[in-house]
Amino acid sequence: MEEKDINMEEEEILNETEQETTENESVKPEETVEETEGEKDSLAQAQEEIETLKDKYLRSVAEFDNYRKRTLKERAELIMSAGEKVISAILPVLDDMERAIENGTKTDDPEVLREGMTLIHQKFTKILESQGVSLIPTDNIDFDTDVHDAVAMVPGMGDDKKGKVIDCLQKGYKLNDKVIRHAKVAVGQ
Repeated sequence: MEEKDINMEEEEILNETEQETTENESVKPEETVEETEGEKDSLAQAQEEIETLKDKYLRSVAEFDNYRKRTLKERAELIMSAGEKVISAILPVLDDMERAIENGTKTDDPEVLREGMTLIHQKFTKILESQGVSLIPTDNIDFDTDVHDAVAMVPGMGDDKKGKVIDCLQKGYKLNDKVIRHAKVAVGQ
């Protein structure tokens, strides 16, 4: 009896499947053709859009690559010519030094040579200041690790000199508020 029930269930399933298949086959051929043509049109439009976007992407990548190359070239040129302004400003000092050396052989008076060297030093200092270079102060001020480099600690200077700059062994300089050389100083202990 169970076998009959199973066989009847199988037949029912087969009949349902055949009915669904015949219903699907009963679709009119005109509708299928229209859907196919519509699908072809939308596929063609999608491919055109893909080609357009691909072209825009390739152009953008090429444009960015050209921009990157151009900026690298400009940066290299800027670095190469950046010192030109400073060198042009320093050349008059070199001329003055050469004149001082030449005139130094004509005189035996050390005071004249000293005065000439002082004038050249003042001129050079003014040129450096015009380029943004400034001297880091060291005269009796508190020790500051941002601008000073302690090379010696001097004991027994008293409480008023503790942590203060006692002596400057090498001057320090800033370029536009950036330390380019720390001042080497002796600090009271």
